[in-house]
Amino acid sequence: MPVPRLSRTPLPGIGVRYDLTTREQQPLSVVAHRDGTRTLNAYRRDDPDECALSVKLTSRETEALIDALMPSHHSPNLLSTTDLGLVAERIELSSASHWNGRVLGETRIRTETGASIVAILRRSGAIPSPTPDFRLAGGDTLILIGTREGVEAAAAILGRE
Repeated sequence: MPVPRLSRTPLPGIGVRYDLTTREQQPLSVVAHRDGTRTLNAYRRDDPDECALSVKLTSRETEALIDALMPSHHSPNLLSTTDLGLVAERIELSSASHWNGRVLGETRIRTETGASIVAILRRSGAIPSPTPDFRLAGGDTLILIGTREGVEAAAAILGRE
């Protein structure tokens, strides 16, 4: 099977446009806007200049779509947690959360639920294996691994306002 060709076109003042034609000859493009949004376009096969679908996505919607297209739990390089009866979940901490500004150890997540917070995603980057004295902030995304029940219980604790 041929490798898909992706072309990149700078759009001054806008961002970058990426064009791809699928193996079924379906022309697609993504415009990566400078503000972090994306526009996904699909064009007609019989007239590649006519846009059949255009969807503007926020940066969070883009992240969700990427996760759906390339879920990390399906990566052959990562441990398949579902085979072990475990799940991995992302839980965003609200700025109104009871835990905003508190240290991770105060949540008692592992003790109360058996789920583990294995990383925290923050604008400044990823914090792997956060220690109990790590201070949580609204907008943090916590990566948890545990049983379905444990992760759901942890989500309930973290959702406390």
